[in-house]
Amino acid sequence: MKLIVGLGNPGNIYSRNRHNIGFMCISYFARTQGIRLDKKQGQARTGTGRIEGNEVVLARPQTGMNVSGHPVSKLVNRFHISPDDLIIIYDDLDLPHGKIRIRQGGGSGGHNGLKSVIACLGTHDFIRIKVGIGRPDTAGSSGKDKEARVVAYVLSDFTPAEKITTAKVIPETGQAILCLLTEGLTAAMNKYN
Repeated sequence: MKLIVGLGNPGNIYSRNRHNIGFMCISYFARTQGIRLDKKQGQARTGTGRIEGNEVVLARPQTGMNVSGHPVSKLVNRFHISPDDLIIIYDDLDLPHGKIRIRQGGGSGGHNGLKSVIACLGTHDFIRIKVGIGRPDTAGSSGKDKEARVVAYVLSDFTPAEKITTAKVIPETGQAILCLLTEGLTAAMNKYN
């Protein structure tokens, strides 16, 4: 069984934020696969199904981004998921907007949601799909001002121009998930990185 989790913040106020691209990707993928995220399990909205012969659980944690690890670890324990069978989808400031990168393992890159997942699971050896949102211009800023600009950026909605790119990267992320499920990690990295 595979557990595929999109990270984000629950609630309509955040639904179109850059920080919620993980939610957007998992919701789109669920729709295309005929899976409804209509169950409440372990502080997450979940849906189960079979995709290309793989049993899957799709999930959106409902605790808020910075404590995403708690619902993820509950689901990992409930479904007896190994790190190799866990895929986390999230936004990445260090990737240009609209680019994706797949990898297994590594640090959090400063992403608080990922930090929480790593801390709660006690491992960093799961698969990640990073979806680039770009980084705001913080030239001339330092310390708290720079941090405040980054927070405001990730918690703001995509611009009209960015929405065009976002509308392309969300289905591409879905294709990357399918590639992971059917061809494996190496093939997906070669194809999408």
